[in-house]
Amino acid sequence: MQEIAFAALVHGVYVVTTRLEDVVNGMTASWVSQVSLKPLLVMVSIAPSRYSHRLIQESGIFAVNVLDSTQADLGKRFGYKSGRQVDKFAGLAWTTATTGAPILRQAYAYLDLKLKDTCAAGDHTLFVGEVVDAEILHPLAQPLVFKKSDFF
Repeated sequence: MQEIAFAALVHGVYVVTTRLEDVVNGMTASWVSQVSLKPLLVMVSIAPSRYSHRLIQESGIFAVNVLDSTQADLGKRFGYKSGRQVDKFAGLAWTTATTGAPILRQAYAYLDLKLKDTCAAGDHTLFVGEVVDAEILHPLAQPLVFKKSDFF
């Protein structure tokens, strides 16, 4: 069943970033969704073993950086190694917006979020954040759609 769900459900590819004091980290995610219009809420699903999980819980902030259709390698950079051992931001241009979470300048777009709620969901946690800032940085690009063959 998992293979069918993987193939049938369409997801984008995102780099979820966060900051806790001087520590910045990011991770690749495809389980991201809008959940409310008023207020504008977005959720991301993250496994508790991920370094970003603890950082988001403690900082209360995160950003969703939407990758463009040419950035599968950037998704791999943030997805295959842990930020506990590797500085995933080394050599990358990034900035911050309202919350202070890292914004990747080369991303198609970003959503900057303040954590509003969490919910245990199977082997993951749903982090629900309120969008406090957002921008399409490269309007001529197209968002990256997750294809298993690009990442596995």
